[in-house]
Amino acid sequence: MLAAAALAGAAVPLLGTGAAQASTSGGCESATVQYRIVDADGKVVGADWTSQGGFHQWDTAPATVEVRLAAGQSVGDGCTYPVSLAQYTTEGPDWASSGHQTLVTKDTVRLTAKDVAGPDAGDSWQKLSVRTPDCYGQIDLYGDDVTYDGGSGEGHGPAPYRPDNVNTPYHLIAAWNGGDKACTTGGSTPTAGESAPATPATPTAPAGSTTPAAGTTAPGTTAKPKPTSTPTTTSEVPPLEATPSAAPSAEGGKKPLAETGAGAPLGMISGAAAVVVVAGAGALYASRRRRA
Repeated sequence: MLAAAALAGAAVPLLGTGAAQASTSGGCESATVQYRIVDADGKVVGADWTSQGGFHQWDTAPATVEVRLAAGQSVGDGCTYPVSLAQYTTEGPDWASSGHQTLVTKDTVRLTAKDVAGPDAGDSWQKLSVRTPDCYGQIDLYGDDVTYDGGSGEGHGPAPYRPDNVNTPYHLIAAWNGGDKACTTGGSTPTAGESAPATPATPTAPAGSTTPAAGTTAPGTTAKPKPTSTPTTTSEVPPLEATPSAAPSAEGGKKPLAETGAGAPLGMISGAAAVVVVAGAGALYASRRRRA
C-alpha cells in the first residue's frame, strides 16, 4: 500500500505535464505585405498598392514588382520578412493547363521595419524583377525565400504541378498565368548519320486481361487525387524564423511550433519510483517480522 501510494504521488507530476508550445522566437509575428507592378520607368501598371490576394488577379505579366509592409504594423527590431518573385515556363496559359513547370528565374528581398509604409517612410521601395515571359508561363509572388524548382536539399521545394495537387509556392501572395504560344523545349535535331532516340513501344496487356471501363480504376492501383481549384493566396507573410522546409504542412506551410515536455526526465522519475518500491517493500518486511 505504501509503495502504491508513493507511486501514485510520483505519477501525478508526470501525467500532469502537457506538451507546451513555444511561440515564434524573437516575438516576430506574421506581417501584411503590399505590392504593385511598375514598368521600366517606375510608373505604376494597373492597380496601385494593394494587399489583395488572387491567383489570376494580374492581367499584365509582372516583370517588376515593388513590395513593402502595410502601414500601421508594429514590426520589431530584427524581424525580417522574405518575399520572392519567381517565373516559370508552363505547358498552358492558365493554372488548369499549366502542366509541368520549369523555374526560369527568381528574385528575393527581405523586408524589415524600415519598409513599413507611413508618413515618415521614404518612397523608394524594394523591387523584385524577373524576365518578361515570351511563351506560356506563370509568375508567383510569395512570402518566403524557398526556391520551388523541384530540387533537393535545404532551400529547395517542389515545383508547382496542378495534376498532382502540388500547389507551391507556399505562402503565395499573388500570381499571373498567361502567354500565347508554347515554350520551346530546347531539344536538338539529329545531324546526318545520327538517328532519333527510339520511341518506347506501347506495352500490351497480358493475355486474358481486360481493360478497365471508363471512369474506373484498374485493380491494385490507386487513383490520383483530383486537382484542386486555383491555389489560395494571402498577403500574410511569416517572419524569416518561420521559413518552411521543403515540405511544409498542409495548414499553409508554417514552421511547426516547438513542443516541450516530451523530453521530461523519465529516467530520474523511474529511478525515484524504484526507490519508493524498495522502501515500501522494506517497511512491509519489517512489519511482518514484528508480528512474528
